[in-house]
Amino acid sequence: MYIDFNFSKRLSQLRAQKGVSARDMSLSLGQNPTYIHKIENGLALPSMMGFFYICEYLDLEPAEFFSREIHSPAKLKELLSDAQHLNREQLEHLHLLVKDLLKYGGKK
Repeated sequence: MYIDFNFSKRLSQLRAQKGVSARDMSLSLGQNPTYIHKIENGLALPSMMGFFYICEYLDLEPAEFFSREIHSPAKLKELLSDAQHLNREQLEHLHLLVKDLLKYGGKK
């Protein structure tokens, strides 16, 4: 199931979405400055505990890290958080907008 999953590429994508450099992320995790760089370049893999720290840093559940369906987990969480403050009518408008975007813009 995960055989063709590219861990390095996914980490790089999620880190870039957060807008942080590999060096800064490494240091924030209490690692040497090249820790994330080495993982993203396929030179190393994190330990299981290291992976959990990476997920925590990125504000993700481990399942979200591996999800092929969720391209921008942080943005999705932000949208859901904001949507909680909408009334029923506003939520219906948002839902219709999303359906329209998917219909005409495709899934990206």
